[in-house]
Parts: sequence; C-alpha cells; structure tokens
Amino acid sequence: MKDTVGNPLHLTSLNHISLVCRSVEKSLDFYQDVLGFYPIRRPGSFDFDGAWLFNYGISIHLLQSEDPENMPDKSEINPKDNHISFQCESMTAVGKKLKEMGIEYVQRRVEEGGVFIDQLFFHDPDGFMIEICDCDNLPVIPLVGEAVRCCSRVMQQKMQQIVQKKQQQKVSLLIANASL
Repeated sequence: MKDTVGNPLHLTSLNHISLVCRSVEKSLDFYQDVLGFYPIRRPGSFDFDGAWLFNYGISIHLLQSEDPENMPDKSEINPKDNHISFQCESMTAVGKKLKEMGIEYVQRRVEEGGVFIDQLFFHDPDGFMIEICDCDNLPVIPLVGEAVRCCSRVMQQKMQQIVQKKQQQKVSLLIANASL
C-alpha cells in the first residue's frame, strides 16, 4: 500500500477554524451568546486584532478584517454554502432559542435509509454559515470498512467537565484574592 493511504499527514483532530470579521467584538458576542464558546488566551505577540474562543473540542479564531467595509454581504441563507456544523441535543430547543434571539434560519430535513436528520442553518454577523443538526443519528459509513458514529458526546461531556472545573477554580481564586 502507498504511504498516502489512511492518514498521510498523521492528523489527530480539528484544531481551529479562522474567520475574518467586520467587528471582532460583534462576532465575539455572537459566538459566546449564541453558540456557547468562551474566550481563551491568544498569543500577545500577534500584531493584529482578534480573539480566540473554545468549546466542543475546537477553537474559533476571529480575525479583524483589514477592510471591513468591503467585506461581501451575505443575506440569503444557502445550506449549500461553506459552513461549520454543530451537533445538538434538541432541534426543537435550538429552533425556539433562535426565534427568541431573533436569528433568521432555514430548516431542512435529510433522509437516508429511513434515518432522518434535521438541520437548521443561519449566519453569524459576517454571513458565515452555521449549521445545527442532530446528525448523531446518521452513522458514518466508509466506502470500505465498517460504520462508525460521527459525533462523540462522551468527548464533549469530558470537555464540558474540564471547562466547569476550570471555571470553578477561577471563581475560587477570585474569592481568595478578594479576601486578601
């Protein structure tokens, strides 16, 4: 077999996506308030504006556009556009929350072999497409080999436990420093 079969670059996971923004502040608010990401430390040696966020095992790096007024506008929600997709626990809850937040979305349903996948598509402040789905119902079926599950809730739960522990440590440190 060739060396290029399987994992030629010895990849281990998705690390981050980078998005160029009209306003890092508006995008930061969106990714925190709508999608549940939290800010993380960014190298201080960078000589350009931006912010880093983390959750669900991936980072999102927001980069301030050098020419925000000339960034293209996207108004049509097109599920066939570039996007990032997130697995959710309840499509009903997601749809309800998006309506409450006044976020316009498009809903789709995919059927494959009797399995139904629901999807919601919407834009971030810069028109980048976000998909929320219940894709965990659909097995990933390689063209050769056995089916595997596509989304790991176990890993997500472990990461959420780590985040909660770090937040508790931060609160304890703030309380300790306040009492000094």
